[in-house]
Amino acid sequence: AGGQTMSVGFIGLGIMGEGMAKCLLKSGRKLNVWNRSKAKSVALANEYPDAVTVFDTPAAVLGASELVYAMLSTPEVVKSVYEMENGILTGVRSVTKIVDCATLAPEDMVRLAAQVKERGGRFLEAPVSGSKGPAAAGQLIFLTAGDKPLYEEIKGNDLEAMGKASFFFGEGEAGLGARMKLVVNMLMGTMMCALGEGLSLCSAADLDCDQLLQVVELGPLSCGLFKLKAPKMLAGDHAPNFPLQHAQKDMRLAVELGTSLGLGLPVAATADAAMQRARGEGHSEEDFSAVYEAQKHTKA
Repeated sequence: AGGQTMSVGFIGLGIMGEGMAKCLLKSGRKLNVWNRSKAKSVALANEYPDAVTVFDTPAAVLGASELVYAMLSTPEVVKSVYEMENGILTGVRSVTKIVDCATLAPEDMVRLAAQVKERGGRFLEAPVSGSKGPAAAGQLIFLTAGDKPLYEEIKGNDLEAMGKASFFFGEGEAGLGARMKLVVNMLMGTMMCALGEGLSLCSAADLDCDQLLQVVELGPLSCGLFKLKAPKMLAGDHAPNFPLQHAQKDMRLAVELGTSLGLGLPVAATADAAMQRARGEGHSEEDFSAVYEAQKHTKA
């Protein structure tokens, strides 16, 4: 009967986590929060003074919450926050239910699931498809695997508050959600790099890029990614919705997944290299559309 009034934990209030946490708050949840930089936790508590409690450690969040969502940015940060003193693993109890929304290598997600379960807790991997805008609007797509009863428990309330759809790929061992997320992000990253090269060639060939976009829009190439990103790319607007450093990390993980399965991914590997070039020119913290800034002057 506690329903949506029960306090849940939320660890990680970055580009994605902040929007997701606010969606939970709007649905009626009270939140126990921790973030690496405390200022973001405090700002959220100031905005929702009756519904947000700030804690000093991840373990303390787990001590106050049975159900905990984690949305951390990179594999390195995830490992640190789980394993540090008074981190997530320190706080796992028999009643703990962790839902991890990070994008990780499948083997990393398998490791987290094992670490949580060997301490008596339960674990659902739930990486998301979607960036800053969909996170804030509650329009994410959850790609889950692992603990099916936990998925069933949250899909009709919390996942609905934060997302527009959720999928469950397999019971038991985690890792399948991470695999699907890497496939999706690999496809998106290669499409972004193709768009950047298309705009670059169009411009170099003395053609009008706006006219290119009109032609593309009228045919089977018309898609949400191109419609959203191309005008911003032409305007030099790379305000981060999905930072290039994270997109490149996902491309690398996808290529590594392919290699581990004996599958070569030459298109993805080339896109990874293009993103690395753009990162080398200082665009890491801009949107992944900033790959275009390096592509414009890539020499033959």
